[in-house]
Formats: sequence, structure tokens, C-alpha cells
Amino acid sequence: MIVFCWNPLLAAEADLEHRLQSLEEQNAQLMNEVQRQQELIDLLSRRVADFGSQGVWTNSEFQSSSTVGEPDAAAVSRSSAKLGNLHLSGQGGIGLFRTGSEGFSPHPSFRVDEARLFLESEVFNNTYFSAETDLATRENNSLDLKLGEVYLDFEDVSQLWGRNGQLNVRIGRLNIPFGEEYLNRYAVSNPLISHSVSDLWGFDSGLELYGALGKFNYVIAVQNGSGANGVQSFTDDKSVAGRIGYDPASWLHLSLSGMRTGNLDPSQDKISAIWFGNGFFRSLGSAETKSFHANLVEGDVRVNWRSGHVSGFGGCARYGDDDPSRNNSQDVFYYSVEAVQNLPARFYVAARFSDVLSGAGFPIVGNGDFGDYFFDQLSVRLWRLSLGVGYRFSEQLVLKTEYSIERGREAGGGSRDHEDLLGTEAVFQF
Repeated sequence: MIVFCWNPLLAAEADLEHRLQSLEEQNAQLMNEVQRQQELIDLLSRRVADFGSQGVWTNSEFQSSSTVGEPDAAAVSRSSAKLGNLHLSGQGGIGLFRTGSEGFSPHPSFRVDEARLFLESEVFNNTYFSAETDLATRENNSLDLKLGEVYLDFEDVSQLWGRNGQLNVRIGRLNIPFGEEYLNRYAVSNPLISHSVSDLWGFDSGLELYGALGKFNYVIAVQNGSGANGVQSFTDDKSVAGRIGYDPASWLHLSLSGMRTGNLDPSQDKISAIWFGNGFFRSLGSAETKSFHANLVEGDVRVNWRSGHVSGFGGCARYGDDDPSRNNSQDVFYYSVEAVQNLPARFYVAARFSDVLSGAGFPIVGNGDFGDYFFDQLSVRLWRLSLGVGYRFSEQLVLKTEYSIERGREAGGGSRDHEDLLGTEAVFQF
């Protein structure tokens, strides 16, 4: 005969073990949730710090918590007007400009300096289509419709392993993620009217990965590299650009960028996709040159305080080609320092000094005539001191005025001293 005996002590121990296991599982879930909330709190802290230093929301401040490291093309897409599933926003600048006799506007000219529309729509869970329509850009003298960024954005791919924001993927026509000036290049987020002399920016088709890991953020892209038509590559080689950012405190931001344009064909690619010095990288070789390239490195730093910021960057572009007749390789150095201080009654003042130096001479257009200084005359140095004052009517409307002193020296010894800029501009966003 089998006798079953119930022991209340053993039953109590089994129940206690089950409860402890359940508590451990709940604690693990709670810790994961706390970590995700802390990541969001850190992100919001950085956004608030940026807002306090700039006073006007920029493209990057309107991005969602899952888009750390790279801003949306739609400037305020998540907070913009909704037409069904479509988000619509826009921004631009309209002003009056005059330069010296050798500048891009030797006579006072009213102009639509910038005008852009941004469209965004969710096409699947955490998958968005974004498109930027470029109606007017200072560097484009025609009023033809152009495309800015146009891409599919696969957000929070890192949710596959239970993390938000660690990996996001974009594919399409994208900003070239080198340096940081391009992040605040549009009129609504630029405290001044002009940009730095180096002014590295551009769009190119390709694939981009971006995200954040704690206090670090990153973005890396493989793109065509060609500036010929923006849609086709004429060589097997590709452009690669990337940036690693680090935010050790809410008031301090650091980043390091690197890029190679890839080998470009002078007869088909003609120019690089990325702009430099208000021009592009082009071949400096003879007619026998079959390929040219540029490799770049840059460091950026920004210090914020409640009513302003100071930021700066410096870098080097190393040019090379395969010209069999002579050695055209050279290093081009550049740097910029900017300071912004908010004043009472919605006013602010801003200043920026930037400089580009080349020992052998390089195409540096600046505020000068594009035909002269990109194709014909090389320059060994060009510097710019920009001083401005602005008034913020609201987050959507800002009025700013600037005077820029621009000086330089041509490779042949001539001076560049008739390119100063005086401008007044009203910038807006909706």
C-alpha cells in the first residue's frame, strides 16, 4: 500500500521559490523599462539644452526619440500639419543682399534665399517615407524645382534585440553625414545668414545607418559620390562618410567625422557630390588625368549655456589624382569658430570666424564669382568674419541682419578684398 504524505513545509518552500522566480522576472522587466526611460530622459535633456542655447527649434529638435544621431528631412514632420496620414511642413528665408563688386550680388538684390517643403508619411510600422522639395537655394541661381532628401526610414531596427534607437536604417537620397555644420545649415536653424568658408554639405544617393548607444551616437553612409547628376555613379568606387558623437554632459558635445569621396572620373563624374568652399572637389590634373579623389577628417565641439553657445570645428581635406604629368596632391586645412548669445527682449547676437588655407592653391569660391574662382583662379587662403544680430518674433519667424568681411589671396598673388556681404533676411517655418 502506497501512502501519500503532505508536508506543509515543503509546500511552503515550493511556493516561496515560485514567488521569488516571479519577482526576479518582474524585476528584470522593470530594469529594462527603466533603462529605456533613462535613454529617453538623456535625449530630452540634450534637446532642452539645445533649445536653451539656440532659442529656436531646429530640424534635429523635432525628431522622435528613435532618430538620435541624424535629423529627419521633414523639419517639423512629427509636429506639422496632418493631411490624413501625410505630414506637411516647410521653411525658408526671404531677404535683401549686397556684396562687394566681385561677389555674387554686386548690386542690391531682393531674393528668395531658401524655400522648402517637407512631406512625410508612415508606410508601415516604424517605417516612414520622407521627401524634401527644394524650391529655392542660395547656391542655385535658377528657380527650377530640385530634390533634397528623399528616403525610406526604417526606425528602431534595434527593437529586434529589445533596444530603442540603437540602429536605424535609411535608403534613398540623403544628406552626406560629414561634419556638423550641415545639421544647422538651413536659414531657420542658422543664427547667421552666411555659412563658414568651408561649408561642407550635399545630398547623395545611398544607404545610411544611424543610432545611439548611451552617451554616444553615430551615423555612417555609403553613397555614390558623383556630383554629375545626383542619381548615377560612373565608377565602381563609392563614397563613405561617417560621424561619431559623444555627449559627456548636457552642456558639452563632441564629434569626429571622416570621409572619402571615392575615385571620381573627371570626364563623367566631373565633380564630387559634397560641396566645399561654395564649390566642389574637382580634378586639378591635366587632360590625361583619369581619376581624382579627396579624403577628409574633421573634429567638432560645442559648449552650451542657458543663454547661448560657442562651437567650433577644424579639419583637413587631402586631395589626390593619377595625373601622370605632375603631382597635384595637397592638403587643404579649414576651421571655424562660432558664438551665439541670447539677449533680453528676444534679441540675440552671433559671430563666426572661418578660414580655409591651401599651400598650392585650391578652388575656393566663397562669396566670389563662381566662374572665376571655381574654374579659373585658385586661391591659397580665404577667411570670413561674420557678425550678426537677430530678433525672434516666435519659434516660427526670425529676422536677422549680418555683415561679413571676406578676404583672401589668389595663388598668383592677387588679393580678394571685394566680396564683403551685407544682408537682411526674414526666416520662417511652419
